[in-house]
Amino acid sequence: MKRTGKGKTSRREMVQMSGAGLLGLGSLGVLQGDQPPSKRLYRDPTGTSPNTLGVIRSGHLLFVSGIGGWYPKRRPDGPGDIRQQTADALELMKALLEEAGSSMANLLKVQVALVDSAANWEPMNEVYNGLVPEPRPVRSYFGSTGFRNPGQLLQIDAIAYVE
Repeated sequence: MKRTGKGKTSRREMVQMSGAGLLGLGSLGVLQGDQPPSKRLYRDPTGTSPNTLGVIRSGHLLFVSGIGGWYPKRRPDGPGDIRQQTADALELMKALLEEAGSSMANLLKVQVALVDSAANWEPMNEVYNGLVPEPRPVRSYFGSTGFRNPGQLLQIDAIAYVE
């Protein structure tokens, strides 16, 4: 490989090295057929959100779409408080993961969007800590001003591992 001088690597050299690295991974089976194919798994018990509620499997990873804390057709008696919404969202996540062959213990990353975090952070965490087993996955959070369903207080999505 021709060097550009002064210890710098040219763009062409970087592309060549990247290609060699990918070929090496391919020979180890990382980029070949050793992983299960990607497939979309939907589970929408209410029939109201077939494009958003579900799981996509890619290799050994499951990508769980955002699960809201409340949907009128799922719980017609009303939205409930943050504790109920957190429990409902995590119970649905658990069912989706188990249907896809995984579990809450295999969560790798969780993201939570939360309305009125000053009031809802502590009670959401109490329920979350009771339903997500140790060691807990990495988690990120952001505040939200609201969701499509008035009264919905949170939305949770995740990435999990599956054999």
